[in-house]
Amino acid sequence: MTINTIASHEQILHFPSEGQPHLSSNEWLIWNGSQDEAGNVTLPDLENSQFKKVLVPFTWWRSQLDAHHNEADIEADIEAKAKLGQMGVWFAADDDILKYADLIEEGKHYWLLVAAHFPIFRDGRSFSTAALLRDRFQWDAEIRAIGDVLIDQLLQGARVGFDSFALRPDQKVDVALKQFDLFTVSTQNSWRGQRTLLQSAQSEAHLVNA
Repeated sequence: MTINTIASHEQILHFPSEGQPHLSSNEWLIWNGSQDEAGNVTLPDLENSQFKKVLVPFTWWRSQLDAHHNEADIEADIEAKAKLGQMGVWFAADDDILKYADLIEEGKHYWLLVAAHFPIFRDGRSFSTAALLRDRFQWDAEIRAIGDVLIDQLLQGARVGFDSFALRPDQKVDVALKQFDLFTVSTQNSWRGQRTLLQSAQSEAHLVNA
């Protein structure tokens, strides 16, 4: 890890809405948007990197739009940057995504992946970010949890909208994979379309009384 990246495990844990948990190699560099050693705020060079794709801060993405004065310039600039290393964005825990709804809707055309950052595992604001992206923005592509992501957060993350996890480097992925086998029924609503136990019971009672 360099000073301007966010550390994550070398393997990514995937739990798609329809499918089984599995691992894959981590192809995404997470850039934190800070200055490099030369004092420049520029995208990391992926040409000689193990990573093929880059996640950039949503704040940086917004700043690129603000740097232009007409829609043609904005569209050309975004398209070029999105193609560079296959770009996605990550949201900080304190990003107000509802405030930038139009910008996020536009970003759907360019982002292959979005992520929400956990600055510390006790900070749960990024769970709300994932839920809003699924429910309000109807985001149907991948949402990844990044940052201080621990095994203990996987089940809640999977319920609210995350379908991939860049665990903290010290976490054991073999143990993480087993977490999804602990519970076969959710007692709360989930973006995965599972009914709650209460809803199931009410539906069965309705059929009996019909």
